[in-house]
Amino acid sequence: MSFLKAIGDRLSLFKGQDIIGLDIGARYMKAMQVRDSSRGFTLERFAMLPIEPELIVDGAILDSLRVVEGIKTLHQMLGVKTRNATISVSGHSSVIIKRITIPEMTEEELQESIRFEAEQYIPFDIEDVNLDFHILGPTEAPGQMEVILVAVKKDKINEYVSVVQEAGLVPAIVDVDAFALENAYEVNYDIVPDMNIALVNVGASRITLNILKGGISVFTRDSAVGSDIQTETIQKELGITFEEAERLKHGGTVDGIAVDEAEAALQSSSDDIINEISRSLDYFRGTFMHESVQKVMLSGGCTLMKGFPQRVTEITGIPVEIMDPFRNISIARGLDKDMLTASAPQLLIVLGLAIRRLNDR
Repeated sequence: MSFLKAIGDRLSLFKGQDIIGLDIGARYMKAMQVRDSSRGFTLERFAMLPIEPELIVDGAILDSLRVVEGIKTLHQMLGVKTRNATISVSGHSSVIIKRITIPEMTEEELQESIRFEAEQYIPFDIEDVNLDFHILGPTEAPGQMEVILVAVKKDKINEYVSVVQEAGLVPAIVDVDAFALENAYEVNYDIVPDMNIALVNVGASRITLNILKGGISVFTRDSAVGSDIQTETIQKELGITFEEAERLKHGGTVDGIAVDEAEAALQSSSDDIINEISRSLDYFRGTFMHESVQKVMLSGGCTLMKGFPQRVTEITGIPVEIMDPFRNISIARGLDKDMLTASAPQLLIVLGLAIRRLNDR
């Protein structure tokens, strides 16, 4: 299930044409093209571009001109003609995802009444958001059904749509990070009935969490905490530059800094991130009648930090597995498989965007 927004009437103009996934992150922009055939998905093209940390802060685009130039460069690196793109948004203050129970009705009827239903659950002015929904099915109570309701602030969508359009691309689909993560999981892993699995992506400035029960999303949460706090903690405690702290975080060296000093700073900040994950899992248990999570599927740049996945298990008490975006995805000849393998934990969201198709749900 994914949030979809048509940009005007353009979707009908581009139906059936190719589309790329475009993940505009705080530290990297990533683009991917995936082919779907009778033999499954194949990764055809991939490009990844680092960006300066001051361009996008807490999900807000602060320098749109340089972001536009970055998207143009990334599209050139990808080397494809198609300009149709799937993008995504996230953020606890601008994206609301709720699982609600409402009187049973058809999809067409809900389409007519969704604004009225949403007003009861969305803490924003209904005129300020774009809405979408997905009907999960009837409940045990007669005449009722469950629906996933998604509301995204229009200014958040417009912010990202604008830079993509200015870069010469067509933002044909706007998704949500949590659902892109779910899409990537679904094409690579089997669904286990009645098992609660937490998909957790730790990016530079955000944790995206999506808990699936039997393959259906039951709880999502975005937290404004990410691997940047590792860099900032190392920078502050050791009195070095941001670039030097990044180097230490990724296992490099800096003159005059002992390895154990850097590792101590890295672990303390890693624990801050993991404690935020643990609080979200505790909230889920408290909200959903003490249901527990049986496994954490971890992704994002933090998984590349030494000992981080193991530390998640130590603090949460839950088994952790690093998500593999290419478990069921073939990689075309000519692509750098070593680079893709090294970057794999960072590619789940862009993969989830790349496998979207125009007019799907």
